[in-house]
Amino acid sequence: MTGETVDFSFSRKRARARHCRARIIAAMSTYLRAAMASLVLMLFSRVLGLVRESMLAASFGTTAMADVVVVMITLPDIVANVLATGALGLVLVPWWARQLPAAQAASQKRVALALSGVGAALALGLLLWPAPLAHLLAPGVSESHQAALLAGVRWSALALPLSFTAAVWYTRLQHERDVVGMYGMNVAHTSVVIPVLAGVAFFYSGAHVVGWLGLGLLAAVGLRLGWLHWRMSRLAHAARTPQAPVEGLPAWRIWCWAGLATGLPVALPVVARSLVSSGGDGALATFNYAWKLVELPNLLAIQLVTALAFPALARAHAEGRGIAVQLRSAFVLSWTLACAAALGLALGAQPVADLLFGWGRMESRHVDEVARWSAWGAWTLLPQALVAVLVSLLATLGRMRAAALGYALGLTALLLYGAQGPREVMFALVLAFAVAAVVMLFAARREVAAALAWREMALPAGLCAALWAGLRGVSLDNPWLTLVGAGLAAGLLMGLCVLASPVLRSLLRR
Repeated sequence: MTGETVDFSFSRKRARARHCRARIIAAMSTYLRAAMASLVLMLFSRVLGLVRESMLAASFGTTAMADVVVVMITLPDIVANVLATGALGLVLVPWWARQLPAAQAASQKRVALALSGVGAALALGLLLWPAPLAHLLAPGVSESHQAALLAGVRWSALALPLSFTAAVWYTRLQHERDVVGMYGMNVAHTSVVIPVLAGVAFFYSGAHVVGWLGLGLLAAVGLRLGWLHWRMSRLAHAARTPQAPVEGLPAWRIWCWAGLATGLPVALPVVARSLVSSGGDGALATFNYAWKLVELPNLLAIQLVTALAFPALARAHAEGRGIAVQLRSAFVLSWTLACAAALGLALGAQPVADLLFGWGRMESRHVDEVARWSAWGAWTLLPQALVAVLVSLLATLGRMRAAALGYALGLTALLLYGAQGPREVMFALVLAFAVAAVVMLFAARREVAAALAWREMALPAGLCAALWAGLRGVSLDNPWLTLVGAGLAAGLLMGLCVLASPVLRSLLRR
């Protein structure tokens, strides 16, 4: 009987173990499916953004009207991102984690009302005095299109209160980890802008263009706000009980430093675009098309790695554990991906530009200029990879002043060097991000000294330089072969780095 009892007990333990493993596997499968769905939706959102730029280029080319349209459709999001969006996530997400549901709802309402008021005040100011901001954003637009530019700024001003409200609701979805709602709002917005651009360009002309575009912009922002409201209404807010609940809102100093640390990096390409605009009609639009090609790998590779590394860094630091392992992994992976992306874009900029912008009203010489600028801009990915990880580290350590200082000095370098002429602006952006990276490295030098894998990061940098120097002079008649060759070069760099790097191999095994 004793043996039978032991056997029965042992079989019962095995059954419990199997059941436990099955639950873990099911949970992991659900998590992986959600992560894959998020990645697919994010990729679709960014690719749709490129389609929007392609349609804009095909509809308006690199004309003065293209400059007006770029300023018009980007202004609401630029203002909201510089003044609110990044700071909201940095401040409110950890703050809401320490609040009870009723306090969360109250603080969200207060912030939404305050920012809606800010948006309304800015909108009123731009409706009455649009000229100062219009001339600051697009100084090179010719006199014949000044009226259209001012009208475009006024239409954009009407969307500002909606954009600020959307920023608050987006932050709430970020807190609730509703990635479908977060990325779906961009899909909703862009799905309206694309047909509006096509319809306005091919069916209307003259003074009617700005008016119809303004109505389309308001419809797009309104649909995005409706999407966010729908996602919030269907969320099942879990009743959490934080260890030390807080009330109200964080101190104003936290908002100031978070606003500077997140607003200045958004301002860098906007300032660069304004400097380029001094080159004349169409220069602003040309830079905008080129920068969108640089933004895509930055968002899909570098920023994604940082978004995944940030929670691990924050948890390890909060629990009093060392962060060197998480930090080392983030540096190596982000830097390697940046080197591969920079190499691929630098070699394949021409066929990519031909594919996206070589149709409609774009002339071949303008497409070539987009390709040249995006090839130069590819090298901004390298310092951006360091900056992205360093900002997460400084946020974890509570040293956002250093991040703000780094970006401020980078912006100063951009203004000083970029003022030499429009063709120097891309190089000035590389310098600006490099300056910001150096300042942040110095601010976090003790933590970085134990985590920065110089040897493992030197390999992708050396391979990137060697492959670019060896292949940039190779000319293939077929643009598709050039594109495939650029992709193979980036893939070769990644493959060799994975073989040589224990950190990358361990990350892949996970």
